[in-house]
Amino acid sequence: MPHSAPHSSLDGAIRDGIHHMQVRVYYEDTDFSGIVYHANYLRFMERGRTNYLRLLGAAQSALFAEAESETPGFAFVVRAMQLDFLKPAKMDDLLDVITRPVEVRGASITMHQQIKHGDVLLMAASVKVAFVSGGRARPIPLPLRVAMKADVA
Repeated sequence: MPHSAPHSSLDGAIRDGIHHMQVRVYYEDTDFSGIVYHANYLRFMERGRTNYLRLLGAAQSALFAEAESETPGFAFVVRAMQLDFLKPAKMDDLLDVITRPVEVRGASITMHQQIKHGDVLLMAASVKVAFVSGGRARPIPLPLRVAMKADVA
């Protein structure tokens, strides 16, 4: 659940409706050529989305509790993803994973994510996440839609 664990600076921060989180590239994140293996960007982005929802849940805990009572055991799952790899990251780079909601509709939310190293854009993605409960897509409860839309800049 997004609101079950206490948050820390590792979770990043939401500023002006945009979530920023830093990730350090470790040896295990790289491939034989010393650059970040492409699939690991998905892990970095997943952490960004998870922490965005965690922070949103911490700020809107009553809303998440109401959503839980309406749709017990709810979760957000990736439905579709479009990726654009622009430049590589290397070991020891400090990356900024940026997540912002761009559209909240029915049972899904579309998020735009970027991974930057300083001012250099390394990767951009559009991620459609479905709201599910009981193994089926369900409409996002109104309190959550309102909270997410409130964060759309």
